[in-house]
Amino acid sequence: GQGVMPSTVCSVEDVLDLGYVIAGEKVTSTFKVENTSPLTLPYTVHLESLSPTRDKDQQKLPSFVTSPLHRTEIVGTQNYNGLSVFSIFPTEGELAAGKRQDFTVTFSPDHESLYYSDRLKVVLFGKKTAYVINLKGAARAHPMFVEGGVPLDVPIESLAVIPAVTPQEAPVAGDGTDTVQAPVKPILLVLEYVDKEGSPVPAVAELRVGAIQSTRSASKRTVEFSLDNLQLLQQKGFSVDPARGTVECGKVKLISVSWVPSAASSADDPLLVTALLTLKSSIKETYQIYFMAKIVSEC
Repeated sequence: GQGVMPSTVCSVEDVLDLGYVIAGEKVTSTFKVENTSPLTLPYTVHLESLSPTRDKDQQKLPSFVTSPLHRTEIVGTQNYNGLSVFSIFPTEGELAAGKRQDFTVTFSPDHESLYYSDRLKVVLFGKKTAYVINLKGAARAHPMFVEGGVPLDVPIESLAVIPAVTPQEAPVAGDGTDTVQAPVKPILLVLEYVDKEGSPVPAVAELRVGAIQSTRSASKRTVEFSLDNLQLLQQKGFSVDPARGTVECGKVKLISVSWVPSAASSADDPLLVTALLTLKSSIKETYQIYFMAKIVSEC
């Protein structure tokens, strides 16, 4: 006889990010596995969230406590309805020699969270793990989001009941629209200026403002954003581009922030300036941006 090693090629490496979706809706993504060997390969696909040992594995300290470099768990936030937030089709079959198989991953969150995650394994012959793919996604209750900065939250959901904001509790006055004001959310943006000889290179950071694609007709609108306190930011050496604008549905816009210290700036005295970033669509959201700038020595 002749021994042949099974060989395959996968279109996804390491991570499959399904992005943002409105809570209660779903989005799909596909990846391919091609059989490049002369064998027919029987396969199965497993989700970590459906592992029979998951309850036992959860009896430990969360990752954000034990390791600051790994904030999220392999299996992160899951749906309140008890079903896995990710699903895969097909879950088993045979891959003929020279053929490829399309796998469809569906992300269907039922509530807002930024930390949905799971792990998918493609197993050959019931025992050989061919591929491990980390799945991730995020869900918002409203069709907008802001990314960037240093995480200030805890990536584990609280069991406390947090009352929802209603139009009666937080009206937006003066604009004559039906939007409501959500609670202010903090974002810390750290800019480190490297002190070295020669021409100065500004410290840079960025924020990403996105408008989520939705199946709801009422949500298919642009997101407006604007940043206040620009005069003070400029006086302190910050440059923001753009400071206001719009984001089309399904798109993301980058806000670039740079900082060059003045002659009076000191490495022993970090600078802190705050400004409000306002997003407006079907709801008005406000983010308190903390611009922290400091001088660091070149190693």
